Amino acid sequence: MLLDRFALIADVHGNIWALDAVLADIERRGIRTIYDLGDSLCSPLEPVETADRFIELGIPSLLGNEDRILIERNASTPNTRFTLQRLEPRHIDWLAVQPMTRQITDDILLCHGTPDSDTQYLVEEVTRTGAQLRSIPGLRLLLLGRSESLIACGHSHVPRLIWRDTGRMVVNPGSVGLQAFTDLAPWPHGMESGSPHARYAIVTATKNGWVVDHIAVPYDHVTASACAADNGRGDWAARLLTGRI
Repeated sequence: MLLDRFALIADVHGNIWALDAVLADIERRGIRTIYDLGDSLCSPLEPVETADRFIELGIPSLLGNEDRILIERNASTPNTRFTLQRLEPRHIDWLAVQPMTRQITDDILLCHGTPDSDTQYLVEEVTRTGAQLRSIPGLRLLLLGRSESLIACGHSHVPRLIWRDTGRMVVNPGSVGLQAFTDLAPWPHGMESGSPHARYAIVTATKNGWVVDHIAVPYDHVTASACAADNGRGDWAARLLTGRI
């Protein structure tokens, strides 16, 4: 299968305003192939409209960790309760058939976190002092046995391009829908992109290797922020406004 140009999106988290802006930008650039790396719906925003958009357009997606939690009907957090109360069975059915990884060609692998885990960051590691770029030996350990020249991941919400070794790389397109967040596991840490722009990536095959363009798209983040505030998530509202923790 020849695939010479495509878009990567990830971590939409129910942000329909950001998703529509990114889809419009992709269409404007004449790109016909899009792959989604998961965590598409769970949020205090618009999970139903977001799910309907994915289903309508038939975008090949992955099952992220928070998508999996929705399938498991785990309503242990405010976001999962909010989302599960609104999704219809057909939306859960759509999530349930998404794979955890997707082998696009022999040379391209898509995953949400790592090829073996939907909860672990691939290109970042978390220590007691916070999140930092993973070392090359650490990255090689997580990708042991993987020979693809391009591996795409999401989960950390931070746009990244990591050179594994000659001719091979890892790309994270960043998050379409949430530009900053905090987490407690495995140690308290935060991730932030620094602006409210919706992020995605364009990948192009050339004779010299992969060219990766990270794109930052302006969108109506004020409306998205107001929606989060109206739904009781002031933390999301602030992060959607600024892209910072």
